[in-house]
Amino acid sequence: MYRAYTEVVPEAQRDPERVRVLRQAVHDYKPAQAIARKQRSTGLWGGNLLAPVALKGLGWTEPGTVYQYRRLLELGWPPSERVFRNTDRFLFQLLSRIETDDPDRAVAQRALELLVEFQRAAKVDPGLGRWARRVGREAAACALARGGHSDDPRVRGTAHTIASNISQYLRSDLAANPFRKAHGKTVLDPLACPPTIFAVEMLAFLPPVQRERAGFIERLGNFFSSPAPRRAFFIQAGKKLFKPMFEMLGDPLRADAQGHIPDVPFAVYWLELLARLGLVRQIPSATRVLARLYSECDDQGIWSPKSLRAMPKALSPLTAHYFPLEGPGKSPAQRQTDMTFRLGLIARLLGIPVEVAQD
Repeated sequence: MYRAYTEVVPEAQRDPERVRVLRQAVHDYKPAQAIARKQRSTGLWGGNLLAPVALKGLGWTEPGTVYQYRRLLELGWPPSERVFRNTDRFLFQLLSRIETDDPDRAVAQRALELLVEFQRAAKVDPGLGRWARRVGREAAACALARGGHSDDPRVRGTAHTIASNISQYLRSDLAANPFRKAHGKTVLDPLACPPTIFAVEMLAFLPPVQRERAGFIERLGNFFSSPAPRRAFFIQAGKKLFKPMFEMLGDPLRADAQGHIPDVPFAVYWLELLARLGLVRQIPSATRVLARLYSECDDQGIWSPKSLRAMPKALSPLTAHYFPLEGPGKSPAQRQTDMTFRLGLIARLLGIPVEVAQD
């Protein structure tokens, strides 16, 4: 309710006292407080950085720092809260250029510690360490941009470096065929540098970089207008092979001609990022899906698709921080709350007039 009232309702129509009450309710929300309590003195959660959810196969017993940090932001906690400041120090260190092969032993040791869940394996596998460092840097830049640091020169400098690497990939022959064979499996070529979900979200919350790299943003839109390959492949990180999770190799929506999508929460997350990047109208599938979702709203703007008997199921772990904002409850209306808010927010981002129902 707080985010809908402060981000969808026009400022002139907001009651300051109601804003204050809703802000306090967000801070008192028990699931959010539970996340804050789990933060360690280092500013980390779960002893790892990248885990969207608990994955025992990778040794992730709970969501990691980048997802818990963004989860609290999505729940409406302001970036000025101490819980964010504790993590900011660590995330800014991840933006630095120190590497594990630095001749200064103390610097190299700190670089290794910044690999968090991958530091033990990286001691014997430098290639894994380089991959973890690159993805960790993108994840840190994403969290900091989302957390209100869009004007910090360290964030913007990192964003430009990431954008340049992706732009070089988009212009290369690898973009058309980014795969190779290794260990008898199809892997993403280690030289390929496609956008990750972290890079896309980072750019979505950095309007200054979008303006400075307008040509690159347009190329990114063209890239996401082509369907992502359906073939199975692995990410080769040093000696390790991982199933892809964060890499985006084209349009991830998997929409049919009528705009139906298999994963509604991910679709809305992706559409919000595209709206912030100014790309929704450039990408045909995004236009179809958004039109479909808006057609499912009733006269009051409430998302009300036919046969909605349960909360939309999130199939992708990438939305773990994003959906749902409201925990399970007994009211059938809770099946619609998140989607209605997100569609209203996307409308505001696109400049579509939003009429606020009076209660």
